[in-house]
Amino acid sequence: MIKIVFADDHEMVRIGVSAYLSSQPDMEVIAEADDGGEAVQLALSLKPDIILMDLVMEKMDGIEATRQIIDKWPEAKIIIVTSFLDDEKVYPALEAGATSYMLKTSKASEIAKAIRATYEGQSVLEPEVTGKIMTRMREKPMEQMHDHLTDREMEVLLLVAQGKTNQEIADQLYIALKTVKVHVSNMLGKLDVQDRTQAVIYAFKHDLIQ
Repeated sequence: MIKIVFADDHEMVRIGVSAYLSSQPDMEVIAEADDGGEAVQLALSLKPDIILMDLVMEKMDGIEATRQIIDKWPEAKIIIVTSFLDDEKVYPALEAGATSYMLKTSKASEIAKAIRATYEGQSVLEPEVTGKIMTRMREKPMEQMHDHLTDREMEVLLLVAQGKTNQEIADQLYIALKTVKVHVSNMLGKLDVQDRTQAVIYAFKHDLIQ
């Protein structure tokens, strides 16, 4: 049996969904909560297989409840079941640790299907949520290797690109030769290149130098 804790501040919603899920041969709603704080207590004390979590509840919302549960029990599997698709709900809920995200407009059978899939280790997202995530990924600039360089390592890279030796870099930056070697080594590692020549090629390709 898949043991479920259901948190929603609308009693009629809880009654309807719980009745349907409990009619399934492989599911059992073992507890219900009408606010996020109670959901946290029930989740941590009962350790259910699945937690169905509404987002907008009094006292504590579903995002904070999800965050607290995951913080204390990282293995918890939480399915958000909500009416909201706006960005300020979707992304914080997923970042808090929710495994799946469903809408209350979904059919009861779809909720049950999502529960089974989440129980098996899958992540189930409403198509609209998947679309939002893909759009956000396309709009977000790809992280570059050189983003991880410190200011000093970037200075060293630019001087290497100018053909400076380690000693010349040390003299220009007023640092020890040994320190330059450390910076060069770190710079090569962060850029994932094998030698100084490849580092210069990387700098040209990414318009770090002309």
